[in-house]
Amino acid sequence: MQLFYNPSISETATSFVFDKEESKHIIKVLRKKEGDILFVTNGLGFLFKTEISIASDNKCTVKINSFEQQKKPKFHLHLAVAPTKMNERYEWFLEKATEIGIQEITPIICEHSERKVIKTDRFQKILESAMKQSLHYYLPQLNEPISFKDFIKKENKDQKFIAHCEETDKKSLKNEIKTNEDVTILIGPEGDFSVKEIQLALEQNYIPVSLGQTRLRTETAAIVACHSVVFRNENN
Repeated sequence: MQLFYNPSISETATSFVFDKEESKHIIKVLRKKEGDILFVTNGLGFLFKTEISIASDNKCTVKINSFEQQKKPKFHLHLAVAPTKMNERYEWFLEKATEIGIQEITPIICEHSERKVIKTDRFQKILESAMKQSLHYYLPQLNEPISFKDFIKKENKDQKFIAHCEETDKKSLKNEIKTNEDVTILIGPEGDFSVKEIQLALEQNYIPVSLGQTRLRTETAAIVACHSVVFRNENN
């Protein structure tokens, strides 16, 4: 099944029009015509079965034949991940985390972050593309970048973990995850969190965790953390 995305559709709609770019892709590239069926999600859990009523490459119009809603996971996974020096690595993380099943992402700017300016427009498009490719009906929430200090101050009732490389007493993440509960995990930059940042997290009741016996890149650590939470919940 090929999945399309349109955030403006609601379950009360009877028809809608794709924008010019998507219309051109549907009609010119995919060669769809009137009467063809398209499956569309709004990123809010709904899957719409639609039929092309006007095959225009400027305003492809479809009528909604039916819809269904996908159940939300019983847990909410929020990864706060420092930007990588190379944007491509962060984009890879966004793509794979969406495929695995993440719900929320926040780029955090840390003391050792080499990249401190982030443009989220391209990140958003990567999330949308990965959602469609993996046939998810919920689009992960991408928050604006925030400093570590400001993020850590926010009230948070989730299970809270910080993955760092300091040689201190740490627990295994996979053994600490409680199923069907919301989770927030902090992943630091290439230079790791500073000692001060780790201390701030501990003061806010974040649990220090290990993601394995080897040292991982930022984007790899984020994927390991994401998969650990999803796998633990799916195999509960």
